[in-house]
Amino acid sequence: MGCYTMLLKMMKLLLLLTFTGICTAQNDIKLSVFTVTSKSITVQWNGLTGASSYKITATPKYTPEQPISTEFSGNTVMGSVICLSPNTVYTMQVEAMDKARKVLSSAQTENKTAPAIPIIQQVYSKNSDSITVEFTEVAGATGYILRAESKMGNFFSETNVTGSSGTMVMLQPYTDYILSVISVNSGGRSQPSDPKEARTVVTAPKLTTFSPANNTINVSWSPVRFAVLYTLCIIREGSSTRLKLNTTNTAVTFDNLEAGTTYCIKGTAWDAEGRTGDDLTVCQITRPPSPDVTLVQVTQGRSLGIAVYWSSVQGASTYMAWTSNKQNCTTENLYCYIIPAECGQNHSVSVTAYNDAGPSSPSYPANYITYPCPPENIWVEEPTASNCMVRWEAVPLVEHYMAFIKRDDGTEMSCNTTKTTCQFFCMCGYTYLTSVFPYNQAGSSPYAHVRNYTTIPCCPADVSIQLVSTETLEVMWSPVKGAELYETTAAETNDIIHCNDTAPMCALSDLSCNTQYSVTVTPCSELRGCNRTCTPSTQETAPCAPEILNMTQTNNSTYRVLITTPNSLNTNYTITATGRYDKYICQSRNSTCDLTQLPCGSIYEVSAVAITTVGKSLPGYSKPLETGPCCPTYVNVTQVTQAMTNVTWSPGTGARSYITSLTSPRGQAKCHTMDSHCLMGCITCGTTYSVNLQAISSTGHMSECKYLGFSSSACCPTGVKLYRTTNNSLRVYWRSLGPQMYNHTVQLYGTGANYTCIAAAGSMYCDIQEETCGDVYTVVAAPVGQYGVKVTFCQPRTYSVPCPGSNAGMVISRGKRSVN
Repeated sequence: MGCYTMLLKMMKLLLLLTFTGICTAQNDIKLSVFTVTSKSITVQWNGLTGASSYKITATPKYTPEQPISTEFSGNTVMGSVICLSPNTVYTMQVEAMDKARKVLSSAQTENKTAPAIPIIQQVYSKNSDSITVEFTEVAGATGYILRAESKMGNFFSETNVTGSSGTMVMLQPYTDYILSVISVNSGGRSQPSDPKEARTVVTAPKLTTFSPANNTINVSWSPVRFAVLYTLCIIREGSSTRLKLNTTNTAVTFDNLEAGTTYCIKGTAWDAEGRTGDDLTVCQITRPPSPDVTLVQVTQGRSLGIAVYWSSVQGASTYMAWTSNKQNCTTENLYCYIIPAECGQNHSVSVTAYNDAGPSSPSYPANYITYPCPPENIWVEEPTASNCMVRWEAVPLVEHYMAFIKRDDGTEMSCNTTKTTCQFFCMCGYTYLTSVFPYNQAGSSPYAHVRNYTTIPCCPADVSIQLVSTETLEVMWSPVKGAELYETTAAETNDIIHCNDTAPMCALSDLSCNTQYSVTVTPCSELRGCNRTCTPSTQETAPCAPEILNMTQTNNSTYRVLITTPNSLNTNYTITATGRYDKYICQSRNSTCDLTQLPCGSIYEVSAVAITTVGKSLPGYSKPLETGPCCPTYVNVTQVTQAMTNVTWSPGTGARSYITSLTSPRGQAKCHTMDSHCLMGCITCGTTYSVNLQAISSTGHMSECKYLGFSSSACCPTGVKLYRTTNNSLRVYWRSLGPQMYNHTVQLYGTGANYTCIAAAGSMYCDIQEETCGDVYTVVAAPVGQYGVKVTFCQPRTYSVPCPGSNAGMVISRGKRSVN
């Protein structure tokens, strides 16, 4: 029956491939395996031209079974051989035959059939998401495939297993499934086994537990779908004793349990068929028992605290100690510290043990008392100087007080009293640190408020004042005890604070000159203010600066300076004229002072300074002083012509231009030049002139300079004539313009002769013995001045003189003017 069913399926597949394989005919047949089952092998080949039929033969390779053959029409390209043995190797041969059944071509291949079909023996579900299948294992199978399909058809799954039994997982709880098994080897898969139905069990209840007390555990869960009964089993950790409970409720309470002990509870649900589903186990610890407080101590140290000790209890993981004033500490140890604790309090402390279930009941409270609180308000009073008293406000729970007074230099004082005051000696300029410790039966307060009290600072005893500039006083002193800053004032400035500084020095600046100041140094502290009883010190400022009113020249090298005298008597004034290379000073006690021996041609800056026993003033505003330019050291006057002179002179220091004048009763010559020479006309011969020169600076300062007189040369003769006299001599005749006090020299020269003669003073002619007649002569007649110097600028004249006996008259020609 199985082979027949398989044959029908194969025939349907062959009909389909018959029509699809017609167009693929070739000359050589090729064979391939298409499908394999445990009882059939299906092969596929290509169509062959001329083939009218195909024969498939399956021959067992290792067994003596007979071959099985099947024939197909020529239009078929796939065929199956059925009713084969499972897990057997077959040689598959395909032969293409023509109409005469002649084999045109053949091909063969080997393949193994799949294993035999397994048989399911048993299916069951122990977990809500799985079903276990037990089946018979078949020969030759290398593995198996479990197949599960829901009856609703909406789920299908396959799982590979190596043998029996196998489990299908990831299923839905309380759901029906159809299951089958397929064997597998290298040849392929077998047909599925006969199916069997199975239903998964219900899920386990999800237990939620908590311990409301140290002997009780409450268990609750949500209803499980399709469950009709629940079973709970509880067991104490470390014990073999179990307690089992069946219930249809969804909550159970287990009581009379041990405190601080862990219990494990397993829950299972039952369905209507009486099958148990999954089980789920949860563990829960009961709350711990209450601990007992064994010791409470007030801790020593800077911060007040409470040390609490207690006994250990079973099952506790942590402990919390808490006080009646809402402070607490948590620890895993059997002690802890509550920090900070309040001072001056009477409280109680309790301890609670904790584990995962929650807290235990609190222990019985233990009472304790803390140290007294320190006084909040402490102050110092000083009714009279150096007599101080520390006071404080009373605090509760105190038996007595200990007051400590420490001076800032390290000196300490103390007093033990039941009162709220303590008297002590205090000095100026010191800071006192006061603290008060109260005591009771728990001891003293571990800390105390410290109050500072600073006495008024002392006055400095070594104030020194010195003048550091004309209007600035430098005040210095040694630091004094207790002073944080110093105020420096001067009474003459309306007690304005000139310095408010921590340094023991001060500069009083911008003061008035020539003024006596009363300076006071006042030490101050932030707490006590300033000591206004300190004695002032006096110091005078430098004199005021004089100002130059006027400067006048009294002679060539002396200048008188007029200044203001702004200071009191007994003030010396120094006037300084500062030049580029030199300096001149004069001193006076009044408003005038003469600067002497100032050189000519110089520029000076003149300033005045006042000097007293206190010091020197600032110099007053300076003014420039320019002395007159220097006169030239020499002046030379040289006569160029009878009416013109050349005047030269040496340069005068500071002079930019010069006015030179030659003055006589008969007239005056003058020139103005920037050079050191001048050509001057209008000179009268034979006249004595005074020589004057004015040196003028660039700013207009003028110096009058006088020099030795200058006398012009004698006048040249006029009317000069040349006559021939007897004895072959020539006479030169002239007329003199001035008095006849000069000798005259006559020069007569021609082409062949050169004659000279001297005429005595008062004579107006001169005779010359001629050697050669008929020559043309040049005649120069000139007076001879002092020291035998001949006047060189007289005009020459030319004459033509014929020889004696000539009928021609004398020809006189006027010569050209020459300075030679």
